Amino acid sequence: MKRPAIGLVLAGLAAFCAASAVILGGRIAGQPAMRPLGGPETVTLTAAGASYFSPVRLTEITGAAIVVTNTITAGGGASYPAIAIWDVRESVYDATNHQRLEPSSRTVVFDRGSAELVNCCGGNIDGDGLTWQDGIAGYAFPVGTRKQTYSVFDPVLDKPEPFAYSGMDTVDGIPAYRFTESISAAKAGYSALSSADPRVYSVRRVYWVDPETGMLLKVSENEDLALVSPATGAVVTRLFRADLHTTPATVERLTGQDARERDEIARMTDARLALSVTACGLVPLAGFLLARGPGRGRTRRRPPSPSPDDQ
Repeated sequence: MKRPAIGLVLAGLAAFCAASAVILGGRIAGQPAMRPLGGPETVTLTAAGASYFSPVRLTEITGAAIVVTNTITAGGGASYPAIAIWDVRESVYDATNHQRLEPSSRTVVFDRGSAELVNCCGGNIDGDGLTWQDGIAGYAFPVGTRKQTYSVFDPVLDKPEPFAYSGMDTVDGIPAYRFTESISAAKAGYSALSSADPRVYSVRRVYWVDPETGMLLKVSENEDLALVSPATGAVVTRLFRADLHTTPATVERLTGQDARERDEIARMTDARLALSVTACGLVPLAGFLLARGPGRGRTRRRPPSPSPDDQ
C-alpha cells in the first residue's frame, strides 16, 4: 500500500477514535441520570415517638412508630429521551397502632442530566397537574453535583426551597455532599380540618448525595406540620411530627446501586482515555506519511552504463 493511502487510513482511524472519545464523554456525563429504573424502587424512613392527627379516631396520636415508604416507578409518555418521568407513591404506616395514614402521590418530570423539573408529560401532585413544579427533582441531583445551594421543589409549600451545601461526609465508603433544607414556621395554606386555622410547616431535611453521580445515598427529615391559631400562633392541632431517617437496608441498597453506577463510569472513562491516546498517536504518524508524498522515500534507479558494444 502506498504511503499516502496508509496515511489516509490512519487519519481516518484517528478521527474515528477522537469522535468515539467525544461520544463516550457525553455518555459519561449523562450515564447516571440516564439509568432506567429496573422496576419499582423503594426508599424507607422510620421514626420513633412520632405524633399525628388520626382522621379515624379524630384525635392526636402520640408516641407512634412511623414507617414512611416512597415507591418510585418509571412512568411513560415522554417522547424526548433526555426527559425522565418518575411516579412517586408515599405511604405512611403507624406500626404502633397498626393504622395507615392518608397516602400521597407525585409525578415528577425532569431533565436526566441537570435534574431540573419540567412541566409536561403528566407531572402532578396528588393528581393535580395545575401546580407548577420548579427547581430540581430532589430524588435526583445534577450529574457532577457542586458545593453550592440548590433549589429543590417542596410539595408541602408547592414551591422550590433552598438546599444549602453543608459539608462532606462518607456513606458506606462513598464520598458524599450534604445538602440541608431548613424551614421554620412557614405558612402552608389550610387543610380540610379547618378553614380558619392555617397550617404551619417546619422541617430540617438533609440529603446525602454522591457528587459524581447525583444519586441520593441517605435522607433524614425532621418535620412538623400543625394547625395554629391565627390570633396567637399557638398550636391547635398537631397534624404530623416525626424525626425520620432512612433505614440501614435502604442505605445499603442505595449505596450498592450507586457503586454500580460509579463502576460503569470508571469503565467508560478508561475506554475514553484509551481512544484518546490512540487518536493522539495516529494523528502525527498519518501527517508524516501524507507529507512525504507518493514519490519521496524511494531509491532512484541510476541509468545503466553503456556497454563497449554501444560505443
